[in-house]
Amino acid sequence: MMQTSGIIICLSYILGLLFTAIPWGGVWILLLGVVGAVFFRRIYANLRQFALKKENAVTKQKTVVNNWAGTPHPRIWLIAGVVGLLATVYFQFRVPQPGIKDISQFADGDNSNLEQLVIVRGLVDSNPRATRSQRGQFWLAATQLDEVKNDKGPAGIPKGVTGRLYVTVPILQSTGLYPGQQIAVTGFLYKPTAASNPGGFDFQKYLRQEGTFAGLIGKQINILDDERPWGWWQIREKIGRSQARLLGVPEGPLVSAMVLGSKAVDLPYDIRDLFVRTGLAPALAASGFQTSLILGVVLQLTRRTNKATQITLGGLSLIVFLFLVGFEPAVLRAEIMGFAALLGLALEKNVKQLGSLLIAATLLLLFNPLWIWNLGFQLSFLATLGLIVTASPITQRLDWLPPAIASLISVPLAATIWTLPRLLDFACVIIVYSVPLNILTTPFISVISIGGMISGLVSLISPDLGGTLASFLYYPTHWLIQMVEFFDHLPGSQIPVGSISIWQMLTIYLLIILVWLVRWWQKRWWFAGLIAVGLVIFPVWHSANNLVRITLLDTKNEPVLVIQDRGNITVINGGNEGTGRFTILPFLRQQGINQINWAIASKFPGYTNDAWLEIMQSLPIKNLYEYTPKLADNIGTQLLQKELQKQQGIYQNLAVGQSINNPTITAQLINDQVPILKLQIFNQNWLLVGNIKSQQIAELIKSGDLSSPQVLWCPSESLQDLVLALKPQIAIAPANNLDSKVLSSLSKGQTKLFLTGKDGAIQWTPNGNFQTFIQTTENKSSVL
Repeated sequence: MMQTSGIIICLSYILGLLFTAIPWGGVWILLLGVVGAVFFRRIYANLRQFALKKENAVTKQKTVVNNWAGTPHPRIWLIAGVVGLLATVYFQFRVPQPGIKDISQFADGDNSNLEQLVIVRGLVDSNPRATRSQRGQFWLAATQLDEVKNDKGPAGIPKGVTGRLYVTVPILQSTGLYPGQQIAVTGFLYKPTAASNPGGFDFQKYLRQEGTFAGLIGKQINILDDERPWGWWQIREKIGRSQARLLGVPEGPLVSAMVLGSKAVDLPYDIRDLFVRTGLAPALAASGFQTSLILGVVLQLTRRTNKATQITLGGLSLIVFLFLVGFEPAVLRAEIMGFAALLGLALEKNVKQLGSLLIAATLLLLFNPLWIWNLGFQLSFLATLGLIVTASPITQRLDWLPPAIASLISVPLAATIWTLPRLLDFACVIIVYSVPLNILTTPFISVISIGGMISGLVSLISPDLGGTLASFLYYPTHWLIQMVEFFDHLPGSQIPVGSISIWQMLTIYLLIILVWLVRWWQKRWWFAGLIAVGLVIFPVWHSANNLVRITLLDTKNEPVLVIQDRGNITVINGGNEGTGRFTILPFLRQQGINQINWAIASKFPGYTNDAWLEIMQSLPIKNLYEYTPKLADNIGTQLLQKELQKQQGIYQNLAVGQSINNPTITAQLINDQVPILKLQIFNQNWLLVGNIKSQQIAELIKSGDLSSPQVLWCPSESLQDLVLALKPQIAIAPANNLDSKVLSSLSKGQTKLFLTGKDGAIQWTPNGNFQTFIQTTENKSSVL
């Protein structure tokens, strides 16, 4: 009974943390506990009465008493409800908040105009890494803040501060930095922003999870203390350098990442993205596989020694590995289960893996309840749960195959079944070849991991010898990369299905649990699978065939529109490479869009072909129209044409004044010097205007090239003049720092004003309403 009671209380604590996502979650779980207590009180009473009536039937009495003894007492359910309520309170108590002296208190909330230089002194809190934009990035524990006046020095008395900073600097400035080093960084302090586009990266949320509330765009670093205190980072660096010396890049960093985890190694982004796109991201996360490998090797090598030696050496190896790779949730989970296995060895008892997984989850969430919403934590436990409860039944159904092959298939398939619903909610795509690729790459990953560990240990004694041993891993690592690239380039390697709702995800997990626990569903697992597929596919199909919507994404320079018309997708303007990668593609994935029917590129400031090339790496474009006659022969346009030819798409270069007509929109670029794009979308007139002066506005209106639109987009500098001249119903500008006098003047008119820098993406639907993404998100968050 104690065992069952412990399981219920642990589950109620975890459930209480999960219930923080719904209104009054703690109260709801307390009510569930009360209902459970009332319900089981009746069962308890009935069992006891039945046992007393059968007092003379010894065999039956024993059976009933045993059943009664295994049924938790009603008060256990009440205790579980209280524990769930306390879990929600504990979660809110542990949510990080900036202190009075936190450096974020001195950051300007308006990050659009960074002008005030500051000098921040503190200690480097991580090894520098390269960002995608090739800047150096590291964490800084801030201790002092000075303002700089006219680049000549401090403007006042230094302020003592606390808190961590997310710092980016020119890549050469960060070279040679190490944890514990005291430095002073000159730059611009800012507050991180939340996601402003659907599917976009929430930088503010990411930093909050790290206990950070501000960032620093650094220009220069001054070293204040050049002493090199000892740290585990030195061992990681020594292993990484030794393995990369003869293996080169990317093979060397990849071997190190498989041993130490990608967070401990500055792995090139193209390799990291490649493994994520193909479903092999777990291979780059030092966790369960590496932990079990280390423990298995140590126990095998010490099998002829006494039990105390085995346990001691096994425990030491786990502790060293933990400090070497870092205190990540997935690693801590694997470590706790590893120590549970050692405890079972000491007690000469078989450890129940499911119980040790539950204990590991409870202990880690007691240590840090915020990890309940950490994606790595969730996926690690879901994958492990799948291996424990689902891998064996799959292997049994594959008994017609050799055991080794059946095991190779069942392990990745079981992990995929349990992690896929959560990944669909996060990544919005199905990785089609993930399971077969995992099966084929498992031998390579095993060889590379074992070899990497051996070469890493040897490199601590002799870096040259360790590098020589690592060089034997070149061909397995190179072949692994080639195999992953081959699967990544196969047609249909990813199927965008859009972000599933929380209720879809919970229903799919309910079906998985029913197949796990209920015999009727176990015999009809295929039926549960069909229901789960329908829950994902049907909403995507319905949306594609019925959704009509215009989305103006939040971008800095160029207006980017995505028009969804019952499955026909039109994208207007692409921006630069960063806009394509971090704004357009995440939105298209979230919407479950798998191709673009029409793309229109007009010559707005900052226009390049990079965004379209980036998009076409993931999604095909059927027709692309480019309003850039003067750039028609440049290298970017040539690359764009070649890529379209590979995808059997059509490229058309248009001159100013030529119209585009498709079933969704009519478009025309009416000016080349000042880009002005006229659009007719769903019987609405849109006008997208580039940088323009008051005199030019008057001339264009007089010539008849400009007429009053229903929706106007223009830069903030031209907003007042254009609104007064054209009087649109809706006016949209990208900035969020308009002068108060301008805002006051515009508010007196009939034009409704939106600022994407403040409101985020703007969406229009046939009901005629314009909705702002940030306001809609805040409304949902306030409910939760």
